[in-house]
Amino acid sequence: MDKLQKEALQVSKEIVVKFIETQRVSPSNFADVFPAVYAVVRRVIAEEAVADDEADA
Repeated sequence: MDKLQKEALQVSKEIVVKFIETQRVSPSNFADVFPAVYAVVRRVIAEEAVADDEADA
C-alpha cells in the first residue's frame, strides 16, 4: 500500500468516525458509507497531486 492510500484510509476513517460521533452515520451502516467517503478522499488527493505536479513543471 502506497503512502497516498494510507493517508486516504486514515482521513476517511477519521471523517466517518466524526460522522458516527455526531450521529450522522450509525455503526451499522459504516460499510455503506466508508467506501463512498474513501472514494471521494482518494479522488481529491489524486487531483491535488496532479495539480501540484503541473505547478512544479
